[in-house]
Amino acid sequence: MKIGLLETGNPPGDLAETHGSYSAMFEALLGPEHSYRVYDVQKGELPADPAENDAYVITGSAVGVYDPLPWIEPLKAFLREAKGEQPMVGVCFGHQIMAEAFGGKAEKSDKGWGVGLQAYEVSDRAPWMDDVRHVAVPGSHQDQVTALPPGARVLAGSAFTPYGILAYDDARAISMQFHPEFSPAYATALIEARRGTRFTDEQADAAIASLGADNDQTRMAEWIIGFLKQETQG
Repeated sequence: MKIGLLETGNPPGDLAETHGSYSAMFEALLGPEHSYRVYDVQKGELPADPAENDAYVITGSAVGVYDPLPWIEPLKAFLREAKGEQPMVGVCFGHQIMAEAFGGKAEKSDKGWGVGLQAYEVSDRAPWMDDVRHVAVPGSHQDQVTALPPGARVLAGSAFTPYGILAYDDARAISMQFHPEFSPAYATALIEARRGTRFTDEQADAAIASLGADNDQTRMAEWIIGFLKQETQG
C-alpha cells in the first residue's frame, strides 16, 4: 500500500533528533511493508491528485485549525477533494481538520489540556476493530472537535473527549484525537519540553506517571491498518 503522509507539524525543539519526525513515527507505527510519501503541508506541499497514493494519514500539529495560516485552507480543500476517493486517517490536528473540512467544528476546549495516557470507551464497533471496551493511548491536546460533521459516527470517547474516535462511512475515513504514533518516551519528552509553560509541575508529573501504564499503541496500529486494508482491498 502506498500511503501519503500529510505532515502538518514537527516535534518542538530538538526532539526530532532523538525521536524522529511525525511522519517517521507513523512509518514506524504502520510498518515497513508499506511505501510512504511525505508531504510538508506547512510548506504548501499537497498531492496534485488524490490518486497519487492509495491512502492518506494527516498528522498532528501544534497549531489550531482556526489559525490564519496560508496552508490551512488548501489542506481543507484537498481533504474535501479526496473525500470518498481515497481512504484517510486523521490524528489529533488531523482529526480536527477533517472535522472542519467535512462540515463540523473544532476549537480550543474550556476543559484545558488532555495530556498523558488518554482512555476512551468504545461505544460503536467497526469491522476493523476487535471487541475491547476501552483503549488507552498517549494524548496531548487542548483543541477538540466540538460539533460533528454530517455523516460522522462516534466510535469511542470519554467525558473529557466525547468525540475521541470518529468514522466517516461516506468518506472512507476515520480519525482520532489521541496519538497512537507517540511512544511513551516521546510523550514524556514532549511534556517535559512544555513543563512550566503549557503545564504546571503537578499536571506534568501526573501525566508522565500515567504513561507508565500499559497502552494500546499496537492495537491502534492494527486498527488503522485493518481499516486501510478494508478500504483499499474490499
